[in-house]
Amino acid sequence: MAGNTIGELFRVTTFGESHGRAVGAVIDGCPSNIVLSESDFVADMERRRPGKTTFDSPRKETDQVEILSGVFEGKTTGGPLALLVRNRDVDSRPYDILRSLYRPGHADFTYEKKYGHIDHRGGGRSSARETAARVAAGVVARKILEAQGIELQGFTLELGGIRAVRIDVTNAASDPLSCPDPAVVAQMARVIEDARKAGDSVGGIVELRVRGCPIGLGEPVFDKLDADLAKAVMSVGTVKGVEIGCGFAAARLRGSENNDPIVPEGFKSNNAGGILGGISNGDEIILRAAVKPIPSIAKEQETIDRQGRPAVLELTGRHDTCAVPRIIPVLEAMVAIVLADHLFRWKAFTGAGLRESG
Repeated sequence: MAGNTIGELFRVTTFGESHGRAVGAVIDGCPSNIVLSESDFVADMERRRPGKTTFDSPRKETDQVEILSGVFEGKTTGGPLALLVRNRDVDSRPYDILRSLYRPGHADFTYEKKYGHIDHRGGGRSSARETAARVAAGVVARKILEAQGIELQGFTLELGGIRAVRIDVTNAASDPLSCPDPAVVAQMARVIEDARKAGDSVGGIVELRVRGCPIGLGEPVFDKLDADLAKAVMSVGTVKGVEIGCGFAAARLRGSENNDPIVPEGFKSNNAGGILGGISNGDEIILRAAVKPIPSIAKEQETIDRQGRPAVLELTGRHDTCAVPRIIPVLEAMVAIVLADHLFRWKAFTGAGLRESG
């Protein structure tokens, strides 16, 4: 199975399955002298960890990150940084039915057709459990970005059709649903609860904002910064669409409305989302990810068995009602990994130095 690595100079490879012994990440290209300890991972891993609310999968994982290599006396050495997250609360019994049936909305069908042999337990490699490794790698990437004054934050823009109107990122940081608009939080919570009681699920939209990104990140043709960000975000299994800046709304505007006027002080608007011609322009980078409803639901669904015969599937087991807000630290991690990689590529091209991370 190819395609488990992202990045050119800052390279992240993830490994492991949902019901295997562990998931993890290996980072190649991590600079030396970054102050790093296992406690640095706690906050972001806690944000992604299941079992915190009635909307989450009740799977109880501590999601403690173990540093296996690449750190000595509290600082990175420049060698491969290996991070491990053990699976401690695994119950594969509810998935026995998936030895013979495909789950609608999941990768079971395509994985088996491609590979001929799959791990049916909780989705195996295609499970959202794999994203724990991404979050761990993202913590390291964020340390690199923060040392350069680059800040990143994601929040719930929309959930179950309820959209935030007022954007207050400080409220998003403290809200259980990571919503920036206190006026709609209760509506969002009701939508999730109604879906949970009905044995169903809901989707949402996450917005991510990056401040302090220098001008010049990204390559102008195939490795455009927005293209690489879109690929990274789309690589998260439940994401089905990505917008940069004005996004799809730009298709309904005229050029005179969509162009961002340039004045001596900078750009007067930001429909471009901080990226022009695939290269960061120094403005705030804004992107949004469309998150589909969780496909594992308790309702009966039409499917087929491994022999192609019609069947009905009614799933049991432990599943989320909505991927939002648990997916937010995952998406932040993917954005951070891409930005760290392009930061090093920018440094290599310009000869610019990077400040040490602490």
